[in-house]
Amino acid sequence: MTDPKFVAFSTQKGGAGKTTLTVLTASYLYYVRGLKVLVVDCDYPQYSIEDMRERDKDLIECSPVFKKMFSDNMRLTKLAPYPLLSAPPEEAMQKVRHIIESGNEIDIVFFDLPGTVNNRGVVNIINCMDAVIVPVAADKVILESSLAFAMKIQEWLTTGRSQVKQMRMLWNLVDGREKTDLYDQYEAVFEDCGLKTMRTKIPDTKKFRREGSKTLERAVFRSTVIPPDKLLLKGTRLPELADELLGLLNP
Repeated sequence: MTDPKFVAFSTQKGGAGKTTLTVLTASYLYYVRGLKVLVVDCDYPQYSIEDMRERDKDLIECSPVFKKMFSDNMRLTKLAPYPLLSAPPEEAMQKVRHIIESGNEIDIVFFDLPGTVNNRGVVNIINCMDAVIVPVAADKVILESSLAFAMKIQEWLTTGRSQVKQMRMLWNLVDGREKTDLYDQYEAVFEDCGLKTMRTKIPDTKKFRREGSKTLERAVFRSTVIPPDKLLLKGTRLPELADELLGLLNP
């Protein structure tokens, strides 16, 4: 990639999985696929990804098992943890531009945004995105909230008030027991609204919540300093999501 691509997993409903998807996709593309990423935590004031990075750093100090995972990955990949910038939405883009213009080589910048479009800083960031991915689940509250969020961006696009290059709905937290035609019906509604949906569907799995702990006895999947465990990748659809996202960014 010659110019950094800007990507946001974004919606206004908490619990849709935007922060987890941001961390997992960034970690997979950086530690496994070798792309240079910058993660920007704009989710003021909680800064969830910054908190995750601090937990990871603490574990390197206090958990011998996690420390070995970290050291082994460093030795194998020669990669230090990817850069993480925390900033309120009003300041984030200026700081990102400064990092890029300072000569840092970056392929993709991932933004984790607050769940609102009523903030001028958030609106300005969204308008700069190469791709906005809107996580949605087959849950009435999440579905209605995510659809309202996507429709607001769609309104900006159709009225020329936004420069977002692409937007996609992304099925997340998919229960394999649910009927496939349910998602087909919802996607028909999306299409009627002028919204496109990504082919990849992300299953509802506890793997996505597997972080390190002081009494670590099992593999780690969600971390900012090591990649998702290889054996746990099976069935998560994370590699497929990464491939589809790269296809959007490099048509």
